[in-house]
Amino acid sequence: MFQHFKNVDAAFRHIRLFSYLFLAVNGIGSALAQYWAVRVIREERSKVYVLANGKLLEATGTDKRRVLEIRVKDHVRDFHHFFFTASPDEEAIRRGVTRALYLADATAKKEYDNLQESGYYTGIVSGNINQFVEADSVAVDVNENPVRFAFYGKLKIVRATSTIVRSLITTGTITETAAISENNPQGMLIGAWRIISNQDMHR
Repeated sequence: MFQHFKNVDAAFRHIRLFSYLFLAVNGIGSALAQYWAVRVIREERSKVYVLANGKLLEATGTDKRRVLEIRVKDHVRDFHHFFFTASPDEEAIRRGVTRALYLADATAKKEYDNLQESGYYTGIVSGNINQFVEADSVAVDVNENPVRFAFYGKLKIVRATSTIVRSLITTGTITETAAISENNPQGMLIGAWRIISNQDMHR
């Protein structure tokens, strides 16, 4: 009979030991799962997604200056593309300039008005001219507030009998806005925009 009680007591000890081991393993597993989940959440929060050249790029939170530089360059290139690309079609010119003006403040509108008043766009239509802009580089200083940029590119003016290539240099500032939209995917505005050089290079 005593042997029977010893066997029962031993069985209870084994069950108790197994229960403790099970609880310990379960606790360690839960702690590891929680640690992994917190780590994943922190990593996801540190990621920044950037829209550049129509592509969504991923960057870490430690690259914020680099991310800002990429966004500014993309914004500046888009603005110059829409502002300077033109064909002998008044409606196409209007659509392009309208898209450009979503990306800049009143300084760009003032430049457009000056070109309009001087007959620049009328000359493109009447002369059957196509105009294209090629971006060579965009210099950005993200340490300034607001951010400053300089755009360097070429303006190609194509006529039926000749092609003129002009050196195009502009400068301006960039400020971030709260609104991101289809018309302004970076949520930025170009300000203090100036055309520094627009001179013929060669024919």
